[in-house]
Amino acid sequence: MNGLTRFGHAVRGWHRPLVVHAVLMFGLAVFAAVAVFADDRRLLGEPIWAKPMKFGVAMGIYSLTLAWLLPRLTKGRRTGWWVGTVFAFAGVADVGAVVWAAAHGTFSHFNENTDGVARTVQTVFSFGIMPLILTTLVIAMLLLIQRTGDRALTRALRGGLGLAFASMAVAFWLVGVSGSATRTEVDANGQTVSLVGAHGVGDPDGHGMFLTNWSTTGGDLRVPHFVGLHAVQVLLAVVVVLSLLAKRRAWLRDEGVRARIVGAVLFGYAGVFAVLSWQASRGQSVLHPDGATITAFAAIAVLTAVGAVAAVTNARRPLSVRPGS
Repeated sequence: MNGLTRFGHAVRGWHRPLVVHAVLMFGLAVFAAVAVFADDRRLLGEPIWAKPMKFGVAMGIYSLTLAWLLPRLTKGRRTGWWVGTVFAFAGVADVGAVVWAAAHGTFSHFNENTDGVARTVQTVFSFGIMPLILTTLVIAMLLLIQRTGDRALTRALRGGLGLAFASMAVAFWLVGVSGSATRTEVDANGQTVSLVGAHGVGDPDGHGMFLTNWSTTGGDLRVPHFVGLHAVQVLLAVVVVLSLLAKRRAWLRDEGVRARIVGAVLFGYAGVFAVLSWQASRGQSVLHPDGATITAFAAIAVLTAVGAVAAVTNARRPLSVRPGS
């Protein structure tokens, strides 16, 4: 049995609505990637299909993670199933609105026009965004009342889902920071569109980095949002690496040791998320940190390194000389 077949068998036990959702998202990402080259229309200098492509990849990865996680719950499993199903339907609706706007060559987010396309997108977002946030919160709360796997995995899942929720909350906060003044932009059809709010803080959308389109001239709420949203995947990768290394390093076979290392990584990741949120709120581009931002990053790096080194050093000591032994 090859690896692909084993993966297929494993997926059968995952949360099916979320698996279907992930397949749709990855399919959208492939379609949009082709459309980026086939359709030359642009919004604020970016191909109109770039946003649907990024949404497809991000939502596909996130929903596939939830699809794997929810069947592992031992408490509130039925609640988790329904919450995951709500997430799947809300996610399809929200990303569908982004695709609908892109197909019509106009803005999805912050669009205050009164035409049919804009009203459709506004309606979908008004009903679809909050369920994504609340379902993530409920799943994070379910993880707090139980262990899902060993201590390292449980800590990674709790911390990762907590940061995912925080990333959604901070996006709302930073939209407020960006201001509510109305501005006008021209869409891909040459039509004037009224926009209220922006991804950028201190500078409206535009002047973006390659692919991500994160602002190079001001703060950008998408930076901390992206980092927080994908914390769970990064932390799960750390757990996998530690589990593989444990086969060769006896001192890593203690799940408490692995949990402490994951805790150090989680602290560092949360610190980076917090600093990026603070940086964006001050209207500062992620590419141009000032002295205060650099100092904050350095402090997080030092504290994280100290925690990780302490965990490793204590784990490698002979049992008879460890504190409390």
